[in-house]
Amino acid sequence: MSGDGDGKDPAGDAAKQPEPSGVDLARVALRAAKEQAKARGAAAQQKKQARRGGGLRSGARADGRDPLPLGAAINRLITERGWETPAAVGGVMGRWPQIVGDDLANHCVPLRYDEDPDERVLTVQCDSTAWATQLRLLAPQLVARLNADLGHGTVRMIKVLGPGGPARRYGPLRAPGSTGPGDTYG
Repeated sequence: MSGDGDGKDPAGDAAKQPEPSGVDLARVALRAAKEQAKARGAAAQQKKQARRGGGLRSGARADGRDPLPLGAAINRLITERGWETPAAVGGVMGRWPQIVGDDLANHCVPLRYDEDPDERVLTVQCDSTAWATQLRLLAPQLVARLNADLGHGTVRMIKVLGPGGPARRYGPLRAPGSTGPGDTYG
């Protein structure tokens, strides 16, 4: 029997550790000071990186800060701003002769596109009433061709304008703010 009645438990003594003193106390204090300094340094480093732009560093791999080719940058801007339809219609205005043919393109010019969802009207001006009539007759086929090129429902209607006449002027002298000879009566 190991219990001689003195009341000491040998397993309990091994579980108890003596409190550090002397050199051991200094080591514990030094370890705690190093951990605190490391934490302060990490916090300062994070602040510094936040000021510089989130800690992103230039490297061998591509990231969001790399320069883009001009075409890619413009395509990204068009997509981000939701300008796909106006840009596509602008492209149609640039390719007008290929879409409608050279004869019609020489006499009819696209002026503007109303992108309001209720409207979606392409306005075209012709240089004579004969070409305006011809374009009015071809409008349904042209709308179908444009929608096939741009996407269904992009253009609902083509508004055809005839030739514009010269500005109406009633002589070389005019009163400031005058709208013509009938402005006196109302």
